[in-house]
Amino acid sequence: MVVSVEKNGAVWTVIHSRPDARNAMNPESAAALYDAFLSFDADNDAAVAVFWGEGGAFCAGWDLKHVSALSGVETLAPYDFPDEGEPPMAAMGPSRLELSKPVIAAIAGPAVAGGMELAIWADMRVMEETAFMGVYCRRWGIPLIDGGTVRLPRLVGEGRAMDLILTGRRIDAREALAIGLCEYVVPEGEVRKKAEALAQDIARFPQSCVRADRRSARNQHGLGLREALHQEWWNSKSEVTRGIEGAARFADGKGRGGDFADL
Repeated sequence: MVVSVEKNGAVWTVIHSRPDARNAMNPESAAALYDAFLSFDADNDAAVAVFWGEGGAFCAGWDLKHVSALSGVETLAPYDFPDEGEPPMAAMGPSRLELSKPVIAAIAGPAVAGGMELAIWADMRVMEETAFMGVYCRRWGIPLIDGGTVRLPRLVGEGRAMDLILTGRRIDAREALAIGLCEYVVPEGEVRKKAEALAQDIARFPQSCVRADRRSARNQHGLGLREALHQEWWNSKSEVTRGIEGAARFADGKGRGGDFADL
């Protein structure tokens, strides 16, 4: 089984398991990951997903042995992005999905080429101190077709994104943290534990509010300030009334001094 799911309450850990290929993506893995994340999004009891590669590698990109067997652009037809309607599964699996719930990428070893695109598809990234990213497909003339040219500038700014995209150079965990390409760096061997702890923390909160704020933050890209503020208000107005109950708990003594431990 190339993809499995381990559930701990409202947290799902989606595990990609092709360690012999450093979790490079072939069609079987892509389809299995795509289905797993659709199932996560559809499950009413699931709140946060952790995306982890078994065997010390997040994902070494598109499986080049598979790519070398392709015979031309017509072989990419299953991945064509239509002008209308929902896009099909991407070559890297879930990278075109727009989920309603957060995903945390737990990155050990390489997250390169298409693997880097999967990492930045997630909402947050935790990297081991020995992990690294990079547009390694630059060497072979394979373009970024799974969101890399779209999401990377939004995360780190256009200048830094151009540096990484054009040079294809390796970005180690500490540099990734410094430029905003990841949010946490942990010792080797601890990335899954840290990502799952973050997921459990997020899963404790009122989820309709978490999802409303996440949706607003994502949907404001490309909007002018006034339009974005308008979108934020109408997206989240109903959550304010639901938050009155939480305010009452604060008035009764919960959460004083920024305490998140007892809600």
